[in-house]
Amino acid sequence: MPQPWTRPAAIAAALFGGLTIFSGSMVLFGPAAAQRAAGDAVPFVVIFNTVAGFAYLIGAAALWRGHPAARWIALGIAGATLVVLAAFALTALDGTKVEARTALALPFRAAFWLVIAWLAGRGYRPPDQPT
Repeated sequence: MPQPWTRPAAIAAALFGGLTIFSGSMVLFGPAAAQRAAGDAVPFVVIFNTVAGFAYLIGAAALWRGHPAARWIALGIAGATLVVLAAFALTALDGTKVEARTALALPFRAAFWLVIAWLAGRGYRPPDQPT
């Protein structure tokens, strides 16, 4: 059974996922103006974020349904985001020009999904255990 917080979190995750897919797709496939607006975006981060947007939608659906897999999906998204954050940091330290907003967005994304994973882990009780 879904916890009271799961529906608002699922809506936020779905919106986040949809916007992530849209913005990443615009940078990857959109008009030159959208690509210029991205500034010094790091290509592997843009590709990751765009693909991760679909995982956000899957995580949102699992949250909406109160499915126990929501925790593991959230952990997977957070873990993958932290790996990309580390690669991004190494890229920046190597002297590649990067967008400062990416340095803020990646930890925010990871934190969002870590909180979801933590809450989902606390909220799920197998059917044979009392609540």
